[in-house]
Amino acid sequence: MTDTAIPVTTRKDWSSDQEPRWCPGCGDYSILAAVQMLMPDLGVRREDTVFISGIGCAARFPYYMDTYGVHTIHGRAPAIATGLAVARPDLDIWVVGGDGDMLSIGGNHLIHALRRNIDLTILMFNNQIYGLTKGQYSPTSEVGKVTKSTPLGSLDHPFNPISVALGAEASFVARTHDMDRKHMQETLKAAHAHKGAAFVEIYQNCNVFNDGAFEGITAKANRDDMLIPLVHGQPIRFGAEGQKGVMMGNDGALRIVDVAEVGEANLLVHDETDAGLAFQLSRLSHGPYEPTPIGVFRSVDRPEYAEMVAQQLAQAGEGKGPGDLQALLHSGATWTVE
Repeated sequence: MTDTAIPVTTRKDWSSDQEPRWCPGCGDYSILAAVQMLMPDLGVRREDTVFISGIGCAARFPYYMDTYGVHTIHGRAPAIATGLAVARPDLDIWVVGGDGDMLSIGGNHLIHALRRNIDLTILMFNNQIYGLTKGQYSPTSEVGKVTKSTPLGSLDHPFNPISVALGAEASFVARTHDMDRKHMQETLKAAHAHKGAAFVEIYQNCNVFNDGAFEGITAKANRDDMLIPLVHGQPIRFGAEGQKGVMMGNDGALRIVDVAEVGEANLLVHDETDAGLAFQLSRLSHGPYEPTPIGVFRSVDRPEYAEMVAQQLAQAGEGKGPGDLQALLHSGATWTVE
């Protein structure tokens, strides 16, 4: 073993000495366990790993990881992570937040981190409610949702997080859920391996303020018929016997079909590099009560922002040597106001 070898670790090495404090039964516990168990397999060092969060229940995540962590302010985690990623591209940076944190006050910060293709692994816990502030409707709550802040039912049309990420040109977009650790870890491992902005929506149950929001599709008895696994290069099939599938009609619209009626040859083959197809798949379900695609929607290679910044700075400094920050700060006024 050399000095540069990555040390062998276990889940315990990645778990801090802080006791997790979420409501008993919260889906955050299963996500935390999945991440802590995954980290030893990623080939990264704890001292080179940073978890950055905003405000909300999900934002407690950095306290429970034995890595560097930053608990920032509401919605600003992607912006702060952007600064760190550009200044320290050698670090392994994760961003954690909820649907309210990332899609409400933090919406602009999220979409700009995605469009710039910052090398971040962004986990958005979606429970379709504000949990920390005790049950107000969120940007992903369904129309008609009755909460403390919408006693007559929400009139707001909700965001579709996958569609938002795809619209912002994220180079990696995926969905998983808190009831399947294996699928979570496979999805997070793929997101982490991606160079650029990786966005993962995680359906997460808030058992106090929005219990069972995803039970219709994520409960073990329902998964075969309600979750549509996306596998690159494979026909899109689901059901206990693979009896259902997704087909593109002559009108270009996607529809769910019986494989026995149309034949497997007519099923849609998933292509992670097809942005249009990814967006269509993100709109296949109108909510977590219909068959819903899960897995990687999009994965493409495009230039990563920090690398481009470094190249630009290197080109600007060619033949000039390194810059002198102190000289710049003491160089006097650069313009005159009359």
